[in-house]
Amino acid sequence: MTRHPIRPRRSVLYMPGSNARAQEKAKMLPVDGLILDLEDATAPDAKEAARELVCKNAREGGYGSREVIIRVNGADTPWGAADLAAASAARPHAVLLPKVERPETVALAARALDEAGAHDTVLWCMMETPLGVLRVESIASASPRVACLVMGTSDLSKDLHALHTRERLPMLTSLGLCLLAARAHHLSILDGVHLDLDDEAGFRAACQQGLELGFDGKTLIHPKQVAACNEVFSPAPAAIEHARRVMAAFQAAREGGAGVAVLDGKLVESLHAAEAERLVALADALAAAG
Repeated sequence: MTRHPIRPRRSVLYMPGSNARAQEKAKMLPVDGLILDLEDATAPDAKEAARELVCKNAREGGYGSREVIIRVNGADTPWGAADLAAASAARPHAVLLPKVERPETVALAARALDEAGAHDTVLWCMMETPLGVLRVESIASASPRVACLVMGTSDLSKDLHALHTRERLPMLTSLGLCLLAARAHHLSILDGVHLDLDDEAGFRAACQQGLELGFDGKTLIHPKQVAACNEVFSPAPAAIEHARRVMAAFQAAREGGAGVAVLDGKLVESLHAAEAERLVALADALAAAG
């Protein structure tokens, strides 16, 4: 069961809100989503100009099948209210709320989208503070508009006084809690960024770890990370073929009055069929996106 339709979110790239050239070049990148960032990636003296640029680009489109997300500044900043109003009017696919720590923040943003008539715009929530992680279940369930949780592991590491390690052991508790909340409420969830652009092996290892933990994809800080991220988070052709066989075997068993099937000597139950359906739906969505 999903609250929102399945769509590819293997690779989601942060783009500085003030960089017009980068946002134009992004129209050609093989990325699943673009976060046009008005918060951390935009200097204070560039916030208003960036807001105008980002909202213009979101309105005009041209990004093909790529999901366009606007990350606004927090409601407690001088720019937050204006960002949210402008983003709601621009109607991107999603608005990303930074440093969410309470469900009331989500409710206020949902109300702004409602008032702007942005009925198809969903909310994404950054989980990047200890308090936010501890309250993640209430945040995930704060509004039907919430579609995705995004891990902010850099800010979280700072607040935890944790080290950045290859195995990311200091992050596992927070990653696990947020994964539990996302899956309990049928949301997507994205892993945090990898900061060392020269550490290709470490980046690929982090992608693989994120996949194994259960993340749908990863947020990125540079286009050079896109290809490896897509490769890791894409279903393998053999896995897709096996999933289709699982679905067919289970359907045949059900039609024959049985509750389980046997495929290649292994038992196939409804839980296996459900996971196979999810994998095939993702593969179909990727194929449709081109």
